[in-house]
Amino acid sequence: MAPAPRPRRWRPQRRDVAVYGAFLLTALWVTSRIWADPAGRVASLYSSDPAQVQFFLAHSVRVVLHGEFPFYTDQFNYPDGVNLMANTAILALGIPMVPVTLLFGPAVSFVTLVTLGLAGTAAAWYHVLSRRVLRTRSAAVVAGWFCGFSPAMLSHASWHPNIISQFLLPFVVWRVLVLTRSRRPLRDGALLALLVTAQAFINEEILLFAALGCAVFLLAVVVQRPALWAQAWRPLGIGLAVCTVLAGALLAYPLYVQFAGPMAYHGLSDAVRDYGNDIAAFVTPGSATLGGNARANANLAPNYSEENAFFGWSLSLIAVGIVVWLRRERLVRALAATGLFFAVLSLGERVSWWHQDLVAGPWELLVRLPLLDAVVPTRFGLITGVVVAVLLALAVDRVAALRVPDRRTRRTLTGAVLALALLPIAPTPLPVVPRPPVPEFITADRWREYVGPDQTLVPVPVPSMGNTHGMRWAAATNLDFKIPGGYFLAPRNANTGDPGKFGGRPSGLGGLLQQASRTGRAVRLDDRERRRSLDELRHWRAAIMVLPVGQPNAEPLRRTVEQVAGPGQRELDVWVWDVRALTDVPDPDAPRP
Repeated sequence: MAPAPRPRRWRPQRRDVAVYGAFLLTALWVTSRIWADPAGRVASLYSSDPAQVQFFLAHSVRVVLHGEFPFYTDQFNYPDGVNLMANTAILALGIPMVPVTLLFGPAVSFVTLVTLGLAGTAAAWYHVLSRRVLRTRSAAVVAGWFCGFSPAMLSHASWHPNIISQFLLPFVVWRVLVLTRSRRPLRDGALLALLVTAQAFINEEILLFAALGCAVFLLAVVVQRPALWAQAWRPLGIGLAVCTVLAGALLAYPLYVQFAGPMAYHGLSDAVRDYGNDIAAFVTPGSATLGGNARANANLAPNYSEENAFFGWSLSLIAVGIVVWLRRERLVRALAATGLFFAVLSLGERVSWWHQDLVAGPWELLVRLPLLDAVVPTRFGLITGVVVAVLLALAVDRVAALRVPDRRTRRTLTGAVLALALLPIAPTPLPVVPRPPVPEFITADRWREYVGPDQTLVPVPVPSMGNTHGMRWAAATNLDFKIPGGYFLAPRNANTGDPGKFGGRPSGLGGLLQQASRTGRAVRLDDRERRRSLDELRHWRAAIMVLPVGQPNAEPLRRTVEQVAGPGQRELDVWVWDVRALTDVPDPDAPRP
């Protein structure tokens, strides 16, 4: 009698492909509402960051096709321009996405980056942990899942693809750990330098977090076992020196532009410098999760795009329980110390509980130090999130290694604990709202009849932090025309080297139009305000002003503009004011003598 065939086992490669596919499907589901209409939908509550990212994606097209300078542009905030190195222009993401941006537009590129950022981060952590740290792939799946789809990642997904694109970080962290016992520190230091350079063009703040996290973790390990330092210091020192020299050479000029080039600034805007987590944020589910409640979270984070903790009660208690259970392991103690250290820093300058200030936080002592003065403290919670993911994975790994007679019971209990920890913060599709389309006047290239290469098209209202539709118009044309204003970080009053703030130098005309847009009432201008408005249009080298007919409060905006530029002309779906005669800007089609 022939023996019964054995059940087929999946090969490791097939299991990996299945895991990567599951991560990608989850990312597609999370972004599904944006995918339904990338150009016509945007994350609810805040629309400025997606428009800024789309502008940067269009800038990458100009870098590739026209050889434009990658680290600075005057295509917005004309004529002062914007220091792109100081504004996270995501060149390492935007340049590979150029074919997608050209074929389908920057809105599709944006949602593609969000989808790949979530899935890629989960896959990268799974890959490194499953091969280098954990014995079981199921434990690595848990860690990858949480690193890719934690409440903090979901919070940033709607607005910050540069922050959620953390797929290089597991490799950066692993290469640092490899250096502590490397036999070829020169080679390993060079590999680390290449990873560091690439990550610097995705997001420097996340790179800084990786460096700080590695430093605190290694310190926590050495404190427990000082003898390790005698073995590790030489290869680590050589490797880090090689990394510093090579990465420093590759990044020297970009960093020079960032810190000393045109429109460079030092330190963040006061508006975000004191962003910190509330203690209660660590035990509350995130807004974009199954158990989340956006209203309950309103005062626990600086805003909905900065929910950098929000683990929920069950996961927080289980994480503490894991530390207590595995407290004899040096690795677990080092991880716990690292996670707690950065959780405390993430509280910011004031420690609060349910929005009630308690005491001054330790960040108050660090906020003015070089490099740290450019950090948003609440984002230190991202490091704690990675620590929690690894602790969960270690617990699953250790449970799988237990020798118990009833494996089914063990698996059932493990699954139940994971469900209790992760189900309340399971991801849900990102909430979206409709946004106005780019005017046909722009997409049909009717603007080209008016605007020359060194002239600007002035959207009404003038682009600013709260109104970025004009930036989307420019991005839709791959920045073929310049605009004044915009949403970006720049030195105060455009004085290079000053502390940073959002937006360029104050604009009188921009403020008047913003007032009309906000209040729904036309602003009555006196002679002085008209003269100042015309001076600003001359400074911007304005060719036309454009107001969409469907713009909210379009009528009071139209009446306000008419006091400066006279009657407008209706073309397609916009009002157009040809102001070249008023600003002495020559007609680009006029015959030259």
